[in-house]
Amino acid sequence: MSRLAGKVAIVTGASKGIGAAIAKALAADGAKVVVNYATSKSGADAVVQAITDAGGQAVATQGDVSNSAHAKRLVDTAIATYGKLDILVNNSGVYEFGALNEVTETQFRRMFDINVLGLLLMTQAASAQLGEGGSIINIGSGVTAITPPGTAVYTATKGAVDVITGVLAKELGPRKIRVNSVNPSLTATEGTQSAGMLASEFEAGIVAQTPLGRLGQPQDIADVVAFVASDDARWLTGEKIIAGGGLR
Repeated sequence: MSRLAGKVAIVTGASKGIGAAIAKALAADGAKVVVNYATSKSGADAVVQAITDAGGQAVATQGDVSNSAHAKRLVDTAIATYGKLDILVNNSGVYEFGALNEVTETQFRRMFDINVLGLLLMTQAASAQLGEGGSIINIGSGVTAITPPGTAVYTATKGAVDVITGVLAKELGPRKIRVNSVNPSLTATEGTQSAGMLASEFEAGIVAQTPLGRLGQPQDIADVVAFVASDDARWLTGEKIIAGGGLR
């Protein structure tokens, strides 16, 4: 299958988890991929190796998305390496949970800087290069639909992603650039494992509320993103697609 043949994509935060799966899925569909990482060069290199071993094309590039110069450099890398840019997946994100009395200024600023400002800076840089048919996909979260206790700051960042998606769809629509969000529910990744969410009461509670009766896997999310990135989704913009097995 090569529905993304000839396309060039940037995936931020792609050294592991959902981002890595997205990068591999886009490459499997024919896209050339810039695999962004913040700190894990080895992880990003492993993603690039997996893509090239499967016959695809990819390059790893370091960058902090919350830094405007880094965001521009990521876009410049795509242009310098592959000559253009068609797809941006704003996947970079961090999370930290705690009750209201545990919220700190440092925690708040870190999450908003990466989850919200980073998305805006990357989109700002990428939109200068995207042409007609361009696709921007923001990775939100199903947490905005269930608003669990102890997630005020993180849920706020993802709520911001939801509304920014709608605003930018209207701003960029006249240029025929689509902007959508894909919002996963709890997904089995290295991050959720290290955070103690898996094999826990929290996981059991989420699964119990999920009509399809299991956790998400990175490939579940990646396949939805690949569809939204493609021309098969040409009539979708401003949409919030909840990829959560029916969890609401």
